[in-house]
Amino acid sequence: QVQLVESGGGLVQPGGSLRLSCAASGSIFSANAMGWYRQAPGNQRELVATITSGGSTNYADSVKGRFTISRDNAKNTVYLQMNSLKPEDTAVYYCNADLRLNLFSTRKYWGQGTQVTVSS
Repeated sequence: QVQLVESGGGLVQPGGSLRLSCAASGSIFSANAMGWYRQAPGNQRELVATITSGGSTNYADSVKGRFTISRDNAKNTVYLQMNSLKPEDTAVYYCNADLRLNLFSTRKYWGQGTQVTVSS
């Protein structure tokens, strides 16, 4: 069974750092674009950052200069390094990946979500 397993969330003080990880497991041929989204209470899910299989990145304006997305293609894993965290970064963070299951099909998957809370 193919799934995305996230880790690394938690409680951090403003100005602190966290690193999220998301690993694709199961029978996978390769991973195409991967990314992170977040959803705060009462808000819609929003894009945080994406990265292509070639390493091209895209960030939401609100996180540019503070967050860095990276990936390890050999491990089908994507990371999100979050620095200078602010209370407004508090949300459930979801991993998303476009996975190639075989030569003929791809499918988008979501992780289960990991809570990030920024508070003093």
